[in-house]
Amino acid sequence: MKSKPLGRTDLRVTEICLGTMTWGSQNTEAEGHAQIDLALEAGLNFMDTAEIYAVPRSPQTSGRTEEIIGSWFKKTGKRDSWILASKIAGGPVDFIRDNTRASATTIRQAVDASLQRLQTDHIDLYQIHWASRGSYNFEGSWTYAPHTQDTADVLDNIEDMLEGLGALVKEGKIGHIGVSNETTWGIAQWLRIAGQKGLPRLVSVQNEFNLVRRQFDLDMAELSHHEAVGLLAYSPLAGGLLTGKYQNGVVPPGSRAHYQKGFWRYNEQSEAAAAAYLALAARHGLDPAQMAIAFTLSRPFTTASIIGATSTEQLALAIGAADVTLSPEVLAEIEAIHRRFPRPI
Repeated sequence: MKSKPLGRTDLRVTEICLGTMTWGSQNTEAEGHAQIDLALEAGLNFMDTAEIYAVPRSPQTSGRTEEIIGSWFKKTGKRDSWILASKIAGGPVDFIRDNTRASATTIRQAVDASLQRLQTDHIDLYQIHWASRGSYNFEGSWTYAPHTQDTADVLDNIEDMLEGLGALVKEGKIGHIGVSNETTWGIAQWLRIAGQKGLPRLVSVQNEFNLVRRQFDLDMAELSHHEAVGLLAYSPLAGGLLTGKYQNGVVPPGSRAHYQKGFWRYNEQSEAAAAAYLALAARHGLDPAQMAIAFTLSRPFTTASIIGATSTEQLALAIGAADVTLSPEVLAEIEAIHRRFPRPI
């Protein structure tokens, strides 16, 4: 299993990261533990979670995923086998804390609560799950309106969060910091303020990236290269769309679309795009899921691709994508399809 540096740190993470957001809703504790065991045996050292997991977030499920990870740490004593990432909810969530955006105060509260659930004394990478001001990147938003924002308020909030995160780094409760569902301008401000104030520098950004959602290929790729803020690509299978299981309007029992009673990634355009990629995989004798994941790993800005599964069989197949190298012919055909379907979701 290949590994890559996390930002400009000496920490190296495997290019496949274990996603966990189904544990505690679609998956039981025993199933979550089995996935951790399988991933560790396969050579993974990187695992990502969040305070709002399991999904869909609710008072009944949020925090449960961290508890499942914590019980595995306690049972096995193998906390040091993992580089562990977690996240604070970026904006208001009506059943978490005081229902305000992320700030120095709420970050400390969230970290302390996560550490307790995780049964550990530190989190290696701590991330802001989404920008409280909004985002182009979260759940397919087409309504983000930066022209409505108060710039001074946005910058004050970033500085406040950085100061809170810096204090937690000094205390050893977190190792490094990252963001998620962020924009190029937003990351630039995080970096600028951190540099001016001597505060922790971002090492990563966790945004959606897959064959049907490739905004990161544009100005984010340039920032990532020059500033060493690597992509942690979430949803490399577009929520399962790129496996083909939703084609022709099918919603398999137990799938994410069935469980959440809604699937914003699926529409007439995305179905057509997915069909083209499925046909490409078939022509070249590739598993479509492995082809999709291998594509995310082929991008020069990708630090890791986050793989979530509801079964160990799915997880083993996804991990196997690390051994797949896409030929120049396949990559050229991917670009031709992308030209036809630049943003289907």
